[in-house]
Amino acid sequence: MNLLFVFNSILLGVGLAMDAFSVSLANGLNEPKMKQGKMTLIAGTFGFFQAFMPMVGWLCVHTIIQYFKAFEKFVPWIALILLLYIGGKMVIEGIKGEDEEVENKGLSFGTLIVQGIATSIDALSVGFTIAEYNLPSALVCALIIAVVTFIISMVGLILGKKFGTIFSNKATILGGCILIFIGIEIFVGGVF
Repeated sequence: MNLLFVFNSILLGVGLAMDAFSVSLANGLNEPKMKQGKMTLIAGTFGFFQAFMPMVGWLCVHTIIQYFKAFEKFVPWIALILLLYIGGKMVIEGIKGEDEEVENKGLSFGTLIVQGIATSIDALSVGFTIAEYNLPSALVCALIIAVVTFIISMVGLILGKKFGTIFSNKATILGGCILIFIGIEIFVGGVF
C-alpha cells in the first residue's frame, strides 16, 4: 500500500459514488426537511453498499468466478428494474400531489436498502479490478470507497434539501425522474 494505491482507491470511490450522489440528491429533493441523523443513515448505507459490493466481487474472483460471470449480464437489468420502480413511484406520487408536507412519510428503510443495492450493484465488477490485491489491501480499498461515497452522498443530500425547499411541489417528480435516468444510464452502460 502506497500513495498511488490510496489515490487509485479514491478515484474508484469517486467513480462509484456518482450514482449514490444522484440518488442522494433525489432523496434530498423529496424530503427537504430531512434531519441530520437520517442524512447520516442514507450516506452510511450508500457507503456500506459501495464497499460491500466490491468485496463480494473480490471474493467471487477468488472463489466462484465461473458463477459470477453468468450473473454479471443481469446486473444492468436488476439496477434498471429497481430504479425504474422507485423513480416511477416517486413521479406518480408527485403527480398525484402526495408529496404534501402532511402526507410526506419520507424515505423508508426498505426503500433505502433497495436504493443502496441498486446504486452499488455495478460495483461488483470492481472486485475484478482489485482482484490482484491481497485481502487486507482489498479491505482498505473498500473502506476508502465507503468514505468517499459517504462524503459525496452527504453533499448530494445537502444540495437536494436546498433545492427541494425551492422547488417544493415538483421536487418529488424531479427526484423520481433522476432515479429513472440513473437506471437507464446504468442499463445502457452495462448492456452496450
